[in-house]
Amino acid sequence: MQIVIIGSGNVAYHMAKAFTLRGISLAQIFGRNEKELNKISEELHIPYSAEQLEDADLYIICVSDNSVEEVSKIIRKKDCLVAHTSGSLPKEILIGDYRKSSFYPLQTFSKSKELEYEKIPFFIEAESEEDKKTLFEVASKISENVMESNHEKRKYIHLTAVFACNFVNHLFSRAKEISDSQTIPFEYFLPLIDETVKKIYEIEPKMAQTGPAVRNDKRVLQLHERLLQGESLEIYKTMNHSIQKMYEL
Repeated sequence: MQIVIIGSGNVAYHMAKAFTLRGISLAQIFGRNEKELNKISEELHIPYSAEQLEDADLYIICVSDNSVEEVSKIIRKKDCLVAHTSGSLPKEILIGDYRKSSFYPLQTFSKSKELEYEKIPFFIEAESEEDKKTLFEVASKISENVMESNHEKRKYIHLTAVFACNFVNHLFSRAKEISDSQTIPFEYFLPLIDETVKKIYEIEPKMAQTGPAVRNDKRVLQLHERLLQGESLEIYKTMNHSIQKMYEL
């Protein structure tokens, strides 16, 4: 099977690397950013182009959600399978006379961070059973966790991921702002963060909740509010309100 990856960002890089590490040769990686494409090509030994799109049996579009529809129009081949990697878009966003599908890896991607690809869940969707089988076989070469999911379910998967990853990381950033303001090394908080994450492997998150809000410790809550201002104060109040509402305090 001839496979082409379209994109040059974090997802494209990791998809290309995952395939390469599993011994799956790619016909090409294609995109607009020739500098980034060249870096990926040199590291992974994959042909690249910013001008001419190769013919392929499977095109995997790894670009931002805002660009998927426009990028999909450049694929002119009719007898091929095209998949996007978005968690929030339907396969129908793809514009072209080809077979449409989705190939969603549930993970956060940064080029500088190594990943264990076999642990990444992949959610696939296609128009026919034959194409589902093809995507399942391709994804299974990378991951031990491959599941079928329609767009309606995938929207909730992506929404859950935003809460579990993007929002949590934003709180890490806010926490670092506070520690930096008092010249406290953020590294001191890493064991606490590690333990917080480890706990939810064994305990349901709701059961693992600790802190002044769940204890309804008004003295500490008021003290913290006096130390904060602006957006951090609003976040603190909102989070505590949500915790207390969950536990009906």
